[in-house]
Amino acid sequence: MITFSGWSQNGKITGKVTFTNNEIAFGASVQITGTAKFAVIDNDGKFEFKGLPYGNYTLEISSMEAKKKTVNIVLNRPLQEITISLEKITDPKVLKEVFIQKTTAKKEIIQKGFSVNVIETQEAAKRNIQTNDLLGQSAGVRIRQNGGLGSSVNYNLNGMSGNAIRIFIDGIPIATYGSSFNLNSIPPALIERIEVYKGVIPAHLADDALGGAINVILKKGAKNTLNASVSYGSFNTIQSNFNTTYRDKSGFTLKGSGFYNYSDNNYEIWGKFARDVQADGVMKEIRAKRFNDAYRSYGGRFELGFTDVEWADTFLIGINLSDDYNEIQHGQAMSTPYKGRFTEADARVISINYAKKDFIVKGLEFTINSVFSQRNEVLNDTVKWNYNWFNQKAIGLKGLPVLTPYGAQQGAPTILHINNKIFSTRGGLNYSINENHRLVFSTMLYSFMRDDRDEMKSELERSFQQMRDLEKNILSFAYEFQGFGSRLRTNLFGKRYQQKVEQRTPLITTVNGQSTLTENYESSTTTNYGYGFAASYFVLPKVMLSTSAEKAVRLPSENEIFGNPGENQIQNSALKPERSNNLNAGVRFGPFAVNDHKFSFGGSGFWRNSKDKIVRQFSTRVNEALQATPSVNMGTAQSLGYEASLEYSNKNRLFLSMNMSRFNSLFKLKYDPSGKIYDNYNKQYPNEPYFIINANAQYNFKNVLQEKSELNLYYNFTYVGEFYTTWLETEMDKTPSQFPHDLGLSYTFPSRRYIVSFDAKNITNEQVYDNFAVQKPGRAFYIKLNYTLNKF
Repeated sequence: MITFSGWSQNGKITGKVTFTNNEIAFGASVQITGTAKFAVIDNDGKFEFKGLPYGNYTLEISSMEAKKKTVNIVLNRPLQEITISLEKITDPKVLKEVFIQKTTAKKEIIQKGFSVNVIETQEAAKRNIQTNDLLGQSAGVRIRQNGGLGSSVNYNLNGMSGNAIRIFIDGIPIATYGSSFNLNSIPPALIERIEVYKGVIPAHLADDALGGAINVILKKGAKNTLNASVSYGSFNTIQSNFNTTYRDKSGFTLKGSGFYNYSDNNYEIWGKFARDVQADGVMKEIRAKRFNDAYRSYGGRFELGFTDVEWADTFLIGINLSDDYNEIQHGQAMSTPYKGRFTEADARVISINYAKKDFIVKGLEFTINSVFSQRNEVLNDTVKWNYNWFNQKAIGLKGLPVLTPYGAQQGAPTILHINNKIFSTRGGLNYSINENHRLVFSTMLYSFMRDDRDEMKSELERSFQQMRDLEKNILSFAYEFQGFGSRLRTNLFGKRYQQKVEQRTPLITTVNGQSTLTENYESSTTTNYGYGFAASYFVLPKVMLSTSAEKAVRLPSENEIFGNPGENQIQNSALKPERSNNLNAGVRFGPFAVNDHKFSFGGSGFWRNSKDKIVRQFSTRVNEALQATPSVNMGTAQSLGYEASLEYSNKNRLFLSMNMSRFNSLFKLKYDPSGKIYDNYNKQYPNEPYFIINANAQYNFKNVLQEKSELNLYYNFTYVGEFYTTWLETEMDKTPSQFPHDLGLSYTFPSRRYIVSFDAKNITNEQVYDNFAVQKPGRAFYIKLNYTLNKF
């Protein structure tokens, strides 16, 4: 629909720049007006521009020693030479400032045309804020968390949620590191930036992310630094971490980081979703504290190798150790409290990371990251009594304690050992043919092996060697182009997805009291293909249009196929891959500066059309919810919506930002196998908030109490519109709208080494709900001390 006409020939402009006295104008700069192309005059007074399409150009020549000059030139042959003479200034010039402009990593990512948020963490590192909280304040992102610190988390990006969203640490799937190493375990102080891709995923993140990807880039600075922080607050919550890097002149590098987190999570719950079953069977609303919800995690990451040496930009061998303990307060919903159900997990991860630019030939970049992980988890559930929300044994009509139906809090007693071995390797080759053309090739191999052993099973069942294996291989290839003076950027890519699943489980049959054990073996292999593009065009230097689209595929994960008892998830080996056509279109304005005011604006619309959508099975009514459910294919779904964001700053003192996202996510499978219209056809999918607003304000005070000190005040609010938790759409199933407010302050001492911060979260003690109406913490207060040593 839009065409561009021009000559296919390219040419080269070369020239020589001198002053009027024939002196070489060394250090002068030549820029092609309207583009980012520039050259600096060398020792011979020459400059050169290659690969320019035939046409008219304006050259602007600047020098500290001469008056600025512009020259018009017509390029209509392979080589166009020009000689330029500058008028030298005889009067002395006083240099007031030097302005250096560089494209940041954030701006470079945004300009590629993907629907992406890039979150920088410098300010957040000073505060009592978790990485998931930081993500939740970003446009189009909703963090779904089943309670407080350490509880199960999933992510919603513009109508796509669950395992359709993939989480990466430096491009490696976070699942490799185990449950004890997650985004809540990684404080913002250890993170350089977070990239949030929505709907369309770039080729270098070779994975089956269908609806989006969150890529956390850890700090890699090769300077001798140390950063440590500790915070304490409500619900006996402790969060601490450290991060240090040492590098000597030879390039030898040591890196270390660690964390420790703990919380009782004994916050209050109340309202219509917090109910207790009385002895006569009547449900009564209560106000009580959670009592079986403690969480503890700790871990460390250590790397050694070489950085910025002749044979490698990065060569690091690392080990990642982590451990966690997590008490489970209830099942999928807050219907029945548990006592004594908990998981313990640890992970031992070894990694090798190598990266080199100009590998073998100039312009070729090679990266490889291989990770081997040994993850172990134990689920313990042996308490046979029912408990109420006051941490008391439930009493029946006869005044006696009530036994659970099957001998434990959720089903039969279990001490289940789950041992996982994971090997993940990701390799990439990027070749820059020239400044306008680039090829990207990426591959990811993911191998998962799991072995389960339940100490509470019979000796016959324990003797059976189970097998749960999953292999996933994804190849991706992309071609990147930029032209029209870098105003147009395009990215075309294709992907191949392949997954093989094998499962061997015991099948016990009993005849006349005699039990026999046989093998149930299942195997399947699937291959799928996808493709897409992303493009951006600068209509004006500060007005960018962008669009992206992808035919995407999401393969069922190991937890969805094999189940995850610790997260109340039942296995389903019959799951099919989910497929979706995704489209984004957006515009960005700014940043514009008017005197001391600076502002920018962005907005986009999106469309998602999914088939065989994979979701957790919904129960009929939330407070009688099944304690454990499988993931199922739900037919066809369609999401249509928009998001917008606005940022404003004044004198680098006042910072305001606001974003909103609204969409529908509709069930679009019309007829059942018998030809009858489904009752839920064209209904909004339950358990998905679809209208979200975030706003933040920050003000900076200088020289408070001490010279060169800094005081920052923060305010944040979030609005989540009401949504239903089940298909029934009754008042009992409605999660009400939510409007929590947060306040905070941080004080930086003059030495810049110490920062003290205080945060008050949900100051109005708003009832905040999430997955299946599980209530999250109310009002809470935290204090944090941060220490930084910039050089040692």
